[in-house]
Amino acid sequence: MSASAVDRATVGTRRPGLLTRLFVSEYLVLYLCAAYFLAILPVVPQMASFAVLQNVLADMLPLLAVAIGQTFVLIIAGIDLSVGSIIAMVSVAGASVMTGDGGYLGGSALAVPGALVVMLGLGAALGALNGLCVTRLSMPPFIVTLAGMMFWSGAAIWFTTFHTTTSSIANLPRGFVVIGQGAALGVANSFWVVLALGLAAHVILARTVLGRRLYAIGRNRRTALVSGVPVGRAVVLAFAISGLCAAVASILYTGRLETGTPILGDRILLDVIGAVVIGGTSLFGGKGKIVWTVFGVLFLVLLDTSLKMLGMSLFFVLAIKGAVILLAAVIDALRTRMLARGL
Repeated sequence: MSASAVDRATVGTRRPGLLTRLFVSEYLVLYLCAAYFLAILPVVPQMASFAVLQNVLADMLPLLAVAIGQTFVLIIAGIDLSVGSIIAMVSVAGASVMTGDGGYLGGSALAVPGALVVMLGLGAALGALNGLCVTRLSMPPFIVTLAGMMFWSGAAIWFTTFHTTTSSIANLPRGFVVIGQGAALGVANSFWVVLALGLAAHVILARTVLGRRLYAIGRNRRTALVSGVPVGRAVVLAFAISGLCAAVASILYTGRLETGTPILGDRILLDVIGAVVIGGTSLFGGKGKIVWTVFGVLFLVLLDTSLKMLGMSLFFVLAIKGAVILLAAVIDALRTRMLARGL
């Protein structure tokens, strides 16, 4: 064996350093959350208070529900820009069913269950419509969901004006509001809802045929198609799951606000995509986990909360969050390159 060959063999078997192992670790964002929290404490000691931590958790849960759905779409190398509009449309549609001010089922025992069925079904249907446009019309997900974002935002405003003279649909039954505001066993109901959603999503991605197909599509769609994967059906399901998760978030937001409003979810898109990317799910597809998304949402909410407590203006908060998301995308590219070279 030549000297150069020996050198290459030595480099290939060399154990990576601690920093390198931390950098490529799938728990990197969790470590960053802990480091950021400890670093910000001397400046904002209130961050460690029970009330603030409780607010962090409350802000995380609906955002996490949407981000879980976005994870499915990013894994197939797609993107769903319409989640905010789906949240708004689902909110006003559900409110119109159960409101005590002339709702379709208002005042009846079926008001809340009927509204929940409409909200979840509508969310999944709008997501599936995105998927069908992507697969049947061969359109880029970016264009399809961008058009959906604009159309459903307008539709939600029109739908609201069709049902009320005010800007939102109020007088929702207590049985629905308690989903977003109540608690069971001393823990918020929204926590149990998002926990069940997260576990189901994890099982689908890690333990089912559909999960394996989604990863295969994200890594190489043509190879997946040649291997017999029903690519079109799997893509439609990924978008339908994204819409369904947006509907779950809409239920939590609407219950918390006690009103259905067409501006619900207006500013959520940057946070959703940013949290998933920060967590480590690749924008190029084929890589992502639900637990990574949990870490990404936690980091983004910690960052957002601390910046607001520092008294920064909305402009600086958005600018810093945008910079962090860009840095996360760069880190993702570097980690992918390092792992491809075997460190």
